[in-house]
Amino acid sequence: MPHYEPWSDERARAVIEEFSHLEGPLMPMLHAVQETFGHVPDAVVPMLAEMLNISRAEVHGVVTFYHDFRHEPAGRHVLKLCRAEACQAAGGDALADHAEHRLGCKLGETTADGRVTVEPIYCLGLCATAPSAMLDGKIVARLNERRLDALIAEAQS
Repeated sequence: MPHYEPWSDERARAVIEEFSHLEGPLMPMLHAVQETFGHVPDAVVPMLAEMLNISRAEVHGVVTFYHDFRHEPAGRHVLKLCRAEACQAAGGDALADHAEHRLGCKLGETTADGRVTVEPIYCLGLCATAPSAMLDGKIVARLNERRLDALIAEAQS
């Protein structure tokens, strides 16, 4: 399981500086910040804006546009449920409802014990074997209630 570092301005500056040589470095910087701290803290927005000579609004727009960027640290395990059209048509809505009920939290939230974050994802590229999910980077196709329950049990263990 990932271990995230506690927030520090100094560490954040070091992380984003690693990508300053790239052309179009904002996305790699944001991903590196999230990998380091478990989310993209609001405090990094002005740092990025200053370093890249863009507005805070531009940085904020990118962070809020992409669903992969978290605003709060994730739980120990991350369960992503595909919410794209093919998965919805194959029963994904019912599975999302089932996951929310079983975990006691809504999509985009973390369980009260901090173990599991359940997130929507908009296409895992498994449309032919929909619905699909991903638990901690492991993809599961042809998801059904039984398989979802097994994923939830694995994440809660």
